[in-house]
Amino acid sequence: MSLWNLLTPVALVGAVVLATAAADRAVLLVGRRTAGRLPDLAMRRMLRSCRVPTLLTLGSLLLLVAEPGAGLPPPAREPVRHGLLLLVLASGGWLLTRVVTLLIDTSLARYATERRDPARIRRVRTQTVMLRRLAGAGIAVVTLAAALTTFPAVRSVGASLLASAGVVGLVVGVAAQSTLANLFAGIQVAFGDVVRLGDDVVVAGDWGTVEEITLTYVVIATWDQRRIVMPVSYFVGKPFENWSRRDPAITGTALLHLDHRTPMDELRAEFERLLKQCPLWDGVGSALQLVDTTPSTIVVRALMTARNASDAFELRCWIREQLIAYLREHAPESLPRIIVGQQH
Repeated sequence: MSLWNLLTPVALVGAVVLATAAADRAVLLVGRRTAGRLPDLAMRRMLRSCRVPTLLTLGSLLLLVAEPGAGLPPPAREPVRHGLLLLVLASGGWLLTRVVTLLIDTSLARYATERRDPARIRRVRTQTVMLRRLAGAGIAVVTLAAALTTFPAVRSVGASLLASAGVVGLVVGVAAQSTLANLFAGIQVAFGDVVRLGDDVVVAGDWGTVEEITLTYVVIATWDQRRIVMPVSYFVGKPFENWSRRDPAITGTALLHLDHRTPMDELRAEFERLLKQCPLWDGVGSALQLVDTTPSTIVVRALMTARNASDAFELRCWIREQLIAYLREHAPESLPRIIVGQQH
């Protein structure tokens, strides 16, 4: 092999690298000049997330087009061309995934700025996350299928694979029945508005917030910083409590067991006064009621509304503590007493 035959491929690769770098520089300059007319955040995200796959796709395409002029020997030409084709497919799939993800995220951000309904924003965010995962999985499958078709051995057995597709599909369906059930349940959860990211739910006796929804499982972040991982099919086939499906506002309840001598009017006035000075109360509704009685005590129920479940829990604890402190100071006879024995 002559020196020219060795230098030609090296020079060709160098030219492609220079051309790719020049294109990258031109795009950066155009982006800086148009930054005043386009959203700055969207421009930065576009350049950051799509820059590397774009350069890789452009460079591999240029190498594939220029490969005939490299003068490679016949034994090396076919493997090199095949490798470049696989690189084009892989980088193109990567770039397409990034572009689709960017479009979905940009649409969600624009929707969130235009809407003020938190429930609807959570619903759209859940659906966009699921769309992003489905799009990524679909692009990966198509890219892998396209790459496999470049191998002659795969193309030669294509007819037999199609002939046995029914049997293989049946076997795979039976073997992966649980996985497929979770997959379709995930789609149903996302687009059926059953549960969304950020919802306050009670699952299997535990209260928490939906932190993550995938195609197969849902992660619940509990109040004590635990993470409960549930199969997504659970939310389709079993009942659960969703405290923020339409409106995150909720009514909190605090029960007090008191003596029969409790001055209800004074206690009710103190309850209303405490609520008015507490920022956790949303001002929508409140009530202090005597809901039950026993031979030794009465049961007083305090109802108060809050903006969300977290505020409701804090409000319940605070109002219970304040009412007990008020009774202990102003009406100690209202606190329950237990008779442990009888004097003779």
